[in-house]
Amino acid sequence: MSSVPVARPAEFLGHPKGLYICFLTEMWERFSFYGMKALLLLYLVKYHLFTDDNGYNLVGAYGGLVYATPVIGGLLADRWLGMRKAVVFGGILLVLGHLGMAIEGHPASSVNGVVVRDTHALQVFYFSLALIILGVGFLKPNISTIVGKLYGDNDPRRESGFTLFYAGINLGGTFSGILCGWLGETYGWGWGFGAAGVGMLAGLANFLYGQKYLLGHAEPPDPARLRMRVFGPLTREHLIYLGSIAGLVVIWGLIQAHSLFLAIIPGWFEPSPVLLGMHLIGLCLLGGILWFMFTRCTKVEREQMFVVLAFIAFCLVFFTIYEQTYGSWVLFSDRVMNHRALGAEWSASELTSLGSFFILALAPIFAWLWPRLERAGWNPSKPAKSGYGLILGGLAFLVLVWSARHPEASGLTNIWWFVFAYFVLEVGEMLLSPIGLSAVTELSVPRVTSLMMGGWFLGTSYSEVLAAALGKLSSIEIHEGGTLDVADAIAKYDALFVFSAKIGIGAGILVLLSTPLIKRWMHGVK
Repeated sequence: MSSVPVARPAEFLGHPKGLYICFLTEMWERFSFYGMKALLLLYLVKYHLFTDDNGYNLVGAYGGLVYATPVIGGLLADRWLGMRKAVVFGGILLVLGHLGMAIEGHPASSVNGVVVRDTHALQVFYFSLALIILGVGFLKPNISTIVGKLYGDNDPRRESGFTLFYAGINLGGTFSGILCGWLGETYGWGWGFGAAGVGMLAGLANFLYGQKYLLGHAEPPDPARLRMRVFGPLTREHLIYLGSIAGLVVIWGLIQAHSLFLAIIPGWFEPSPVLLGMHLIGLCLLGGILWFMFTRCTKVEREQMFVVLAFIAFCLVFFTIYEQTYGSWVLFSDRVMNHRALGAEWSASELTSLGSFFILALAPIFAWLWPRLERAGWNPSKPAKSGYGLILGGLAFLVLVWSARHPEASGLTNIWWFVFAYFVLEVGEMLLSPIGLSAVTELSVPRVTSLMMGGWFLGTSYSEVLAAALGKLSSIEIHEGGTLDVADAIAKYDALFVFSAKIGIGAGILVLLSTPLIKRWMHGVK
């Protein structure tokens, strides 16, 4: 059984060099992911003529699946594959998926009130989404876990490291919306999606180059067991890859059922196939975690694991409101906002880069701030930071409410209120998301860290579906030959934003009230 090297890792600017390999890999992966996502809803409603409801349903189904599969990817990496092999396999799937998205086919048209779509192009589109979903499942939880393993227990650099890693995510996100959005809406959707694929290829190449800086932390837990033949000439590793390809076909079918609902209990329980699948994964995951906590953990470990579950819940609520930036915020800015600023016109897809831009600007400030507050004894606890983050997330929606109720003379909303809303939202994210990721890696029992990271992303998957459901409250039907009533549209968005603000602020207050108990169950972990 191979041993993990104990030599002090090579460092750059006070952090292990492996952090920067993960930083660049995640930067390019997020470039491709967010570049595609910036265009996705607009592509559906403008090119394939989906209704708002069906567009939200597909975006929610895609988001739900893309964040649910890390549960499986994390488990396979923990038990057999190791994080390095999982990241490489996921990267290959992502490259293929993003390049497949560049195949547009023919635009949909309305013939006598009936929408006619290019069904072959849609099948390629759905299959490409399935490749991306499965690829993220293998890459996303494991690249984050590698970052956590680069730091020792109670290393004071851990939170700063995760904050810098989070900056890598948002460096990719900043350029993706601007470049992919501009290409997609100026030269054709395929150009934007194709650029996302090239970015993912760069991320995979970077990871393959920099593996020596991971110092063995990402290798399989038992290489001999992984190479063992279990079915004729096929090894356990071969079967994992073949099983994943079979799962790809299942995901391909699920993503096409985005607007189908199953009346299991009519009037009470009518989930989509995607939501039903997420419920099954969630129940299995929660059952397994609770079994592990009560049969394999000490009292201290069990209480710390409960805290991890609490952070996953905070994440779920925050991203339920946050993920509307790729749903209702996109259509709000596309339809009822004046796009003119700084002497240029900014498209709705380009404006999705604002979130990543502000995270990038704020990351070094927070990375500098936390250690200094810690030395001064003023550093808020992790749960308190999460509570403040949720409250700020709600306040961001109140900024949009103000803009909706104070339009310009043209009747359109002012773009600068939209920019300010993004700023407030991203301050909230900086208080919650990187801190929560750090808590998952630090508080989880080591042998299930990747699985718990998968649980973090499963919480995010539910938030994607819930964000889409919220977005549908503002759906607008524009009949053939009709035009948008801007005032009515603004009123619909106003009502949605007020409701979302209540969710964020109310949840934040509850978290702050429960902070003393959560801190006690963290048992000294900062």
